[in-house]
Amino acid sequence: MIDEKSAGAILCSMNVDAGRLEYLLLHHTLGHWDFPKGNIEAGENSIRAARREIYEETGIKEIEFAKRFKETIEYYYKRSNRLVRKRVTFYIAKTKTRQVSLSSEHDGYAWKDYEAAIQHLTFVNAKNVLKRARMYLASELSVNHEGW
Repeated sequence: MIDEKSAGAILCSMNVDAGRLEYLLLHHTLGHWDFPKGNIEAGENSIRAARREIYEETGIKEIEFAKRFKETIEYYYKRSNRLVRKRVTFYIAKTKTRQVSLSSEHDGYAWKDYEAAIQHLTFVNAKNVLKRARMYLASELSVNHEGW
């Protein structure tokens, strides 16, 4: 079995016109909707990898990570008839940048509010991470605003 480690983020931004928080979803050329994420490269920690992947996949540089949110999911898939165990560590990051410049891995993106994002995401584990992120944002940030 192959072990693979990745990192990514639930990237959120305030839609000033609509007055609501929205989450960035990326449409992969393989057909699914997910958050920005990718493999951790040699010499990187998971935060550095998440920052790099956000930039590579969206062109967004100006981000700020939440201080105390970190969720890891695990799933399995096959590559060349070999089983791969994938562990992805997710963070929450905020940005004021709404313009996205997609990588070749993606053919679309959408900024969605929570309810629309839950419906739009393809995988259950991504939906679960978003649910936990929303709970964090609702509790941590509304109480003391020190989560960023």
